Amino acid sequence: MSSATQSASQRILAIDALRGFDMFWIIGADSLFVSALGISSVPLAKSLASQLEHVPWEGFAFYDLIFPLFLFIVGCAIPFSLEKYRANPNDVWGRIARRTFLLIAMGLIYNRIQDFQWNELRWMGVLQRIGICYGVAAVLFLQLRPRGLAIAFAAILLGYWGLLSWVPAPGFTAGDLSPEGNLSGYIDRTLLPGKILKQYYGFGDNEGILSTIPAIATALLGVFAGLWLQSSKGPWQKVAGLATAGIACLGLGLLWGSYFPIIKNLWTSSFVLVAGGWSLLLLALFYMVIDVLQWRSWSWFWIVIGSNAITIYLLQRVISFGTISKFFFGGLAGLNEAWGPVLLAAGTLALKWMVLLILYRKKVFLRL
Repeated sequence: MSSATQSASQRILAIDALRGFDMFWIIGADSLFVSALGISSVPLAKSLASQLEHVPWEGFAFYDLIFPLFLFIVGCAIPFSLEKYRANPNDVWGRIARRTFLLIAMGLIYNRIQDFQWNELRWMGVLQRIGICYGVAAVLFLQLRPRGLAIAFAAILLGYWGLLSWVPAPGFTAGDLSPEGNLSGYIDRTLLPGKILKQYYGFGDNEGILSTIPAIATALLGVFAGLWLQSSKGPWQKVAGLATAGIACLGLGLLWGSYFPIIKNLWTSSFVLVAGGWSLLLLALFYMVIDVLQWRSWSWFWIVIGSNAITIYLLQRVISFGTISKFFFGGLAGLNEAWGPVLLAAGTLALKWMVLLILYRKKVFLRL
């Protein structure tokens, strides 16, 4: 959701900046840093570069945080945009439904539904999951008080653990969390129309049907953070609370991971807690620096991105920024084989940011 949905009096700049920091990696910073780190033969550079790739199956790397962090931020914004409707939620059901539907529709368009090749279409995806998680988290926020939200959060994590641990996929044993034997993948293969793509582990969709349920818990964790930031606690109490919750989630997630492995493709309950822990710690850091200490000049770069996060995600599907970068910088990049890819990646990222800057200055925001 655009940060424009929050009123100026309520806006916490850390949320906008953190959203921009997250999108920074999605729109090309990963390629830029991988290219730059690939030039060095120092072992540390290779180790850092590996953090900018998804773990093949079990485990956790920095790049595995990017999508759950975005869902966390979506949830974090919900209390600020919907608090005024809690007394009379009937006034906002239509808006929630519209946003959910539009996000799902844009996700299908992003997956090239316009080609009308139904058997080749990937029906699930990033925007579809964002839409579903936003819609469910928004409804739960309006219908439940914090205690009820906490119960729903725990029920989702424990229920998903129970399903994957004790309900076997036909032909496999209960608790099989391998790529080919897990229950979530079986449900995707059985119920999803269209194509299961090999790059999404091949045996199911990494934004599939069953694994979207624990992703709702990721958004709910953001709702809790938003409620905490809305509270009457002092600024430093809020920082301490976010940091403490982050450390607690990390510890619990790592401990649970010994019994229920941390697997992003399945969005396991332990993954929810580990990713949520890092998300809370990042929010605590951004909130402390930007909103408490008010060191804000550096955050403007991220806010420009975060103000139109969905816009640039869609635009990069339509506009070939890489081709434009090659047109302007290809000659110079060709002069140095090692640094050429770095220059082209930097050019691509700079072009996207310039488009976002123009939209930001003209106050053009995608409102769903």
